[in-house]
Amino acid sequence: MFTHVMIGSNDLERARSFYDATFAALDCMPGEMDVRGRLIYTHEGARLMITRPIDGNSATAANGGTIGIAAPSRDHVLAWHEAGATHGGTAIESPPAERPNGSFVAYLRDPDGNKLTARTQPTK
Repeated sequence: MFTHVMIGSNDLERARSFYDATFAALDCMPGEMDVRGRLIYTHEGARLMITRPIDGNSATAANGGTIGIAAPSRDHVLAWHEAGATHGGTAIESPPAERPNGSFVAYLRDPDGNKLTARTQPTK
């Protein structure tokens, strides 16, 4: 259904440090800058794009928005969470844990305040 998710950042190098580390924990490739100055991560046909807002105003995080990232295993979720907290992210909500549907989840805010979750597939 979706082709990509685009989020804003006020500091693309800080965002690159955070996302390169968290995606490396999920066995994904580092981001690349395109000719328009956007940081792009591609994995299995999905794209996360990070850019400075084109209107010139500061980037802000969505109130109520969460970006979900698929993780192959519980260990990957834990590595993602640790990498994010080490590279400028903030651990939020509960510690990484299994949900009633059997998925294992963790939550972070990136350095610009965007809410992220890494999760395994449900087992129930």
